[in-house]
Amino acid sequence: MPSDRPQPMLTRRAFAATLLGAVTVPFVGRAFAQTPFDIRSRIANMPQLHAIMVQRGDEIIVAEAPRGPGLDRVANIKSCSKSIIGLLTGSAIAQGAIPSVDATIGEIAPSIIPADATPGVEDITIEDLVTLRAGLEGTSGRNYGAWVNSDNWVSFALRRPMVATPGGRMIYSTGTTHILGAVLTVATGKSLLEQARAVLGQPLGIEIPAWTRDPQGYYFGGNEMAVTPRAMLRIGALMRDQGRFDTNQIIPADWIDQSTEPRTRSPYSGLDYGYGWFLSKSGFIIARGYGGQIIAAHPEKDLAVAITSDPTSPARSGGYFGDLMDLLEGPVLSLA
Repeated sequence: MPSDRPQPMLTRRAFAATLLGAVTVPFVGRAFAQTPFDIRSRIANMPQLHAIMVQRGDEIIVAEAPRGPGLDRVANIKSCSKSIIGLLTGSAIAQGAIPSVDATIGEIAPSIIPADATPGVEDITIEDLVTLRAGLEGTSGRNYGAWVNSDNWVSFALRRPMVATPGGRMIYSTGTTHILGAVLTVATGKSLLEQARAVLGQPLGIEIPAWTRDPQGYYFGGNEMAVTPRAMLRIGALMRDQGRFDTNQIIPADWIDQSTEPRTRSPYSGLDYGYGWFLSKSGFIIARGYGGQIIAAHPEKDLAVAITSDPTSPARSGGYFGDLMDLLEGPVLSLA
């Protein structure tokens, strides 16, 4: 039977020792997670992942390529291209080729609008395009095949029915960023390839090969760009460091600030979206491409991340992309 005798009270020292033991146990697991080894063991069980690089400050602390072409050969970054288009948009505005995000297609590039375009497309703004809020029916998903097999990709996208108010909800559509790419080409007088090489390639010291063009010669705005994982990491570090690389301001800092301000939200992943970049609640700025291509930055934790994956397999928010987010927000974030 239990004793009725009063139990001795904990001494102050014993209480402190007990409390210290309670609060230090979780940190043991946390310290273990703060090693690159934990990343390596995690990705060993992610067969879709090709390569991962993590930079903390100026130091590359993870550089692993268990599958795929490696760290120094180009990989198709898929829709991470949309985020690159976002950076080129900021550069074009800074250079005066486009007056502001409030400028419209009709003001900047009326020549790309077909005679039978959907009424109102001339009033779609740069901000509507870069935030995927043009209001036009998407060209992705079930419409993708018909779109890329059409004889004029820009006209096809501008003929889509208006299914939402421009500037309203997010409609994920590569056609929207392709329109933006055509607008940038007209406004600057330079192809997207020329812009990408001048704005990012030369200043960052990275190679940007030519990629797919549409029947009119416009480079694909929002898909099919290819760079190495090391180049992806430099772009991630550029976002982390407010548009700076070494001592040079490559992209205006105020554009990076605007790009990382939530403007809308993805109906699929639930992530916020700015000017071409997804934004996680944990503080990551993310470019995301089909199959699991990722360029990510966490300014507060001084991290930049590049991930390439099998570009032929899907990466849904409830599947592999969710696994990648767990990797970012667990082992990778704990490296900071």
